[in-house]
Parts: sequence; structure tokens; C-alpha cells
Amino acid sequence: MGPHPAVAAIRLAVRRVLHDILTDHHSTTDAATHELPPSPLVLVACSGGADSMALASALAFEAPKLGIRAGGVTVDHGLQPGSDLRADEVVLRLRELGLDPVEATAVTVGREGGPEAAARDARYAALDGAADRHGAAAILLGHTRDDQAETVLLGLARGSGIRSLSGMAAVSGADGRYRRPFLQLDRQTARKACMAQSLPVWDDPHNTDPAYTRSRLRHEGLPALEKALGKGVVEALARTAQLSRDDADALDAWAGQAEAAVRDNTGLLECAKLYALPPAVRRRILRRAAIEAGAPAGSLFARHIEEIDRLITGWRGQGVINLPGKVVAQRQGGRLVIRQG
Repeated sequence: MGPHPAVAAIRLAVRRVLHDILTDHHSTTDAATHELPPSPLVLVACSGGADSMALASALAFEAPKLGIRAGGVTVDHGLQPGSDLRADEVVLRLRELGLDPVEATAVTVGREGGPEAAARDARYAALDGAADRHGAAAILLGHTRDDQAETVLLGLARGSGIRSLSGMAAVSGADGRYRRPFLQLDRQTARKACMAQSLPVWDDPHNTDPAYTRSRLRHEGLPALEKALGKGVVEALARTAQLSRDDADALDAWAGQAEAAVRDNTGLLECAKLYALPPAVRRRILRRAAIEAGAPAGSLFARHIEEIDRLITGWRGQGVINLPGKVVAQRQGGRLVIRQG
């Protein structure tokens, strides 16, 4: 008798990603000696919740069969009493699964961009640090199809454009460091897999706290949509994410190719040449320029880009436009100047 269907599903999802990681790893074979590099290390980011515990269990099961070393890291955000003890418990559970190395990393969460964005920034910085310390080839994240649907709706609410609607990528980060095996699986599958394997899980109280936007969306917004539109909303939103990502990738590539042609010999953007571009391409160039000048990507919304765009399409002698990160944009002599203010 085979494993529980939920357990089989999570293991298959992880196996596919590990095969991809192994293929990438083998492509780095030393050309001179034809020797393969040492066995890759893959870490799982684990909060102790059902999604990440299911992911950790699948990694622990599948990695040894492929000759891959498997470890784990949990991040202590310090936002709740006893968070350090919870992190120690997660480390113990990961070691019981056979993962090694395993570590807990404490972070200090700032305030920029709001509590959720600040916690996310601190978490990814800690994960990057862990990957660098251990020389990990990849870090697995437990985001599910439900998380993807929530991300799409949050992007829609912000009016941030097609890139926000594309949600989370299956592969992201520097050199494809972050992998999300569960984007095609729902949250219940992960929880059922934990139950079938008698894995203890920790339910973060922040996930049910209405003070957090994502929590309200999860427990109020999505159920209301399903009640009004019927079942299948989550799946439809996940499909929207993939279609939007394909379109956004194509437009990003177009903007990357067009950018060099709209800069003068000093590197400044020429307004007349920008004006001639399709709006979707032009605004991508403007967004990239603002980020390069120091504007935090997570705080740069569609309304900011629209204000810069009006310096090109609706020029009436406007003054300086203030952007996040103390960045300013202004039009000078037919050129667009975006810099630190």
C-alpha cells in the first residue's frame, strides 16, 4: 500500500523541483576535469506551520534518493512572546526528520512598508544569509496555491499592474535560489500530509489576526468571493497569476531592450523617445530607473509611476515629484532626471 494521496502529492512536487536543482547543478561540471561539483545542499525554510512542515518532510524523504544533502532554517522574527522557544522546537523537529544542517536565525523586524512587508524583508535577508553561510544551492519555500491566490488579490487591490497580478514565481531570487514546489497544491493538501504522517504543526496566531491584511483576505475576502462566485476562485486566480507572469516577462524583456535606445550619451532618459514607446513598456523603464535611483521596490506603487509618466505625456511645467526612498524625479531640458533628493 502506497503513501497517503496527500503525502504522495507533496513528495512528487518536491521530487520535480529537486530534479531541476540537480540538473542545474550538473550543468556546472568543471570543463577542464569533467568532474561534478560536490553534492548540492538544499535548505527548507520552515516556520513550523503545516505548509512548511509538509515541505520539510518531503525534502527529507526525497533528497537522499537523489544524492542531495538536505537542511533547514527557521527564522525567529521576535514578534511574539516565546518566539525563540518556538524556533528551538522547529529546529528539533527538522533534526528529527533527518535534516542537517539545521539552524534558527533571529532577526529584528523594522517598520518600512508596514509590518507584513518589514517581516518579509527581514525573513528573506536571514534566509539569504543562511544560504550563503552553508553554500546552499537552493531554498525551498512552502507557498501554496492559496497563498498565490491571496497574492494576486492583494496586487489587484493595490492597482500595481500586471506584475503584481503574476503573483509569486516558482523560481526566484539570485541565481534561482528560491524554489516554490507547492504553488500547484492547495493548503489543505499540505495539512492532510502532516496529519497522515503525524507531524506536529504550529499555527501562527498572526494568520488569524484581523490586524493583518492577508489574514482578513484569507478568512473574510476569499470565502466571500467563493460564496458569490462559486468554488474554483482560488484555482482561477492561480491561473491568472501564470498568464500574467508570461505577459509581464515578455513586456519586461521588451523594456530591457528599449531602454538603451531612449538614453542620451550621458545616460539620461530622453522624454521624446520615451513618449514614442507603448505605455506598458515606458512605465517599466521608469520603474526600473526609480529603483536604480534608490526607491524601494516594495514601496513603489502604480500611482508613483503614473506621476513620473505625466512628466512625459502631460508636461505642463510640473515641479519635482517625491518618491519613496527620498528619490525625486523631474524633467529638465527634455530629459528625465531621477535621483536621490
